[in-house]
Amino acid sequence: MADFTCQKHRHAGAWADAVDVCVMTYDERFLRRKVITTQGGRAVLVDFEHTTSLDHGDALEATDGSFIEIRASDEALLKITGNLVPLAWHIGNRHTPCQIEADHLLIQTNHVMVDMLQKLGAHVENITAPFTPEGGAYGHGRTHGHDHSSGHAH
Repeated sequence: MADFTCQKHRHAGAWADAVDVCVMTYDERFLRRKVITTQGGRAVLVDFEHTTSLDHGDALEATDGSFIEIRASDEALLKITGNLVPLAWHIGNRHTPCQIEADHLLIQTNHVMVDMLQKLGAHVENITAPFTPEGGAYGHGRTHGHDHSSGHAH
C-alpha cells in the first residue's frame, strides 16, 4: 500500500515545503505509473495520465496536497571537452540527451558515442554526477527520435 498517491507534478519554483525527497536517475525520472520510494522510506504511487519527464527540482503533488521533491541522483556519465559547438551538434544529431555547461558537455555512458566523439577530437572522461540534460525543442520534456507525426509545425 502506498503512503502517497501522486497524479500531478509541479515544475521547479512552482511549489514549496516538501515532506520528503525522491532521488532518481535521468531514466527513472521518465515515468507514468510506478511505485517509487522516498529517502524517508515512504512508498509513492505515481499515477500520471501521460508519461512525464521529471526534472531536478520538480515535485510530485500528492492527493493530500503535500509535495515530494525530485532530485537528480549521481550516475555514470561522460564529460566531454574540446570544440563544444560541433561536438554538441553531433550529439544532438543522434538524439542523445546532453547537459550543456560553459566548458563541457555531459552525456550518459555510451561506448559508440565515445568512439565517435574521440574521432572528432574530443577529450572524453568517465565521471559520476547528477544528469540534468536540456529539454526538448518544444519546451519541457525529452526528445524522441524522428517521429514528426505529432502535428507540430517544423
